[in-house]
Amino acid sequence: MPHLHRLTQIRRPLIARSIALLTAFCVMLVGIHGWSLWAAHQGQLAETTASTANMARALAAQAETSFKIADAILGETVERVEHDGAQGTAGQRLHERFMSFAGHSTEVQGLFVFGADGSRLVSAPISTARDNNADRDYFKYHQTHADRGSHVGKPVRSRSTGVMVIPVSRRIDRPDGSFGGIALVTLDLGYFGRFYDRFDVGSEGTILLALDDGTLIYRRPFNESMVGTSIAQGPVIQMMRKSGPVGTAMLRARIDGIERLYSYRHLEGYPLVVASAQSKEEILAHWWSSVLKMSGVVLGAILLLGWGGVRMIRQIRVREQLEAELRRAGDTLEQQNQALKTLAESDGLTGLANRRLFEEALAGELARARRAGTSFALILCDVDFFKKYNDRYGHVGGDDCLRRVAAAIAAGARRPGDLAARYGGEEFAVLLPDTTLEGARTVAEAIRTTIAGLAIEHADSPAGRVGMSLGVVAGTPGAEAGSAWIEAADRLLYEAKSGGRDQVVAKPVSLAIA
Repeated sequence: MPHLHRLTQIRRPLIARSIALLTAFCVMLVGIHGWSLWAAHQGQLAETTASTANMARALAAQAETSFKIADAILGETVERVEHDGAQGTAGQRLHERFMSFAGHSTEVQGLFVFGADGSRLVSAPISTARDNNADRDYFKYHQTHADRGSHVGKPVRSRSTGVMVIPVSRRIDRPDGSFGGIALVTLDLGYFGRFYDRFDVGSEGTILLALDDGTLIYRRPFNESMVGTSIAQGPVIQMMRKSGPVGTAMLRARIDGIERLYSYRHLEGYPLVVASAQSKEEILAHWWSSVLKMSGVVLGAILLLGWGGVRMIRQIRVREQLEAELRRAGDTLEQQNQALKTLAESDGLTGLANRRLFEEALAGELARARRAGTSFALILCDVDFFKKYNDRYGHVGGDDCLRRVAAAIAAGARRPGDLAARYGGEEFAVLLPDTTLEGARTVAEAIRTTIAGLAIEHADSPAGRVGMSLGVVAGTPGAEAGSAWIEAADRLLYEAKSGGRDQVVAKPVSLAIA
């Protein structure tokens, strides 16, 4: 009896500890399950956030391209009319030019020139519709505003074709500066709709395009009666006014009351905002299914643990501890590998890609462009009088200058495929896949202007500030090696320096290499 009592006293603490351990493990399992569900919830939202942000970026890029096409047409048209007029032979030439534009631009619905009284002087396509547009809002705008920039108007129904269009117009001045009429490009609203229909935003998702003042231009799903209505009090416009030109947030729509994850972007240089959104319910539908399945699995595991006893619990606990250690070791190894990769591919001072990564990317992008037959551009740029800058302000000041210049260059290479790199010393390079000479010249000029806008003091420069000389080559790659492109861009860079510095020199690669 005394021996049995002693055994009972020994077993009771062991059983109590086993029950406590089992209970604690079950609680831990439930906690891990809850944490994993929350992590999956946040991961699903994060993944959709990235997806909608990328979609908004793509939508903004498409819209910017369309409005830039209209802008370029208007610029040429205004110059022609103010120089040659729009009557007689000049008008016929302008009409032929309009027909060429219309044949090459799918988004352009019509091109027009109206006189000071609103009468149509030139158009494409030719129409027998009403000849006077003096009553249109965009016409009245230019009558009372002397600015020379393009004006994006509210959507209207075209009198010549009967379809909904977005009017983009510019003022035409007489030689004395008085109002002489307008040039007008109308963009087909249906073109934007067809483009937006290519994107999958779910059955309750939406894509919208609106003016800064909240005037709705297009919303998917499309309802023509909503075109031209105001969404100024809607969540997207209100968020843009508070948070700036780019943003992502979970918002509830005023139109249909559906809660969605919205990503919006304001177009650069145009009074327009584009947004894409997916409904929260659809985003988390798969997650909810996983919740039910995983919760059933966890419940079954808890019941199995309770039935299996202390020994099985201990074995599972040991196994889970080992697995957790392996996961941590794997995460640590992955972080170390990523850190090593970053060190190997980036420049320590500026954070840009280093020369090694640049040369690998150059070879790869040239090969890709050669296979696809697409255009490719390379910018080589150099800080003007940098040695003198270092001599006056010291290496610490020189390093700070290079970092600021590098940030400006990185901002210019903003597309996902672009690559900005420090080529060596104060010399930088930018790869621009799928980019024409004019596109590359625009990027280079934007970089030069941004650096000039930094107004970094440089007492030994004639301009009194830090400047940048840039050489640009572009074209469809042939059999030439990457070094030939670098040499061609380098020659243009030194042509920019010998021509006075702080400028861009750009040529087709065929001319630059020759």
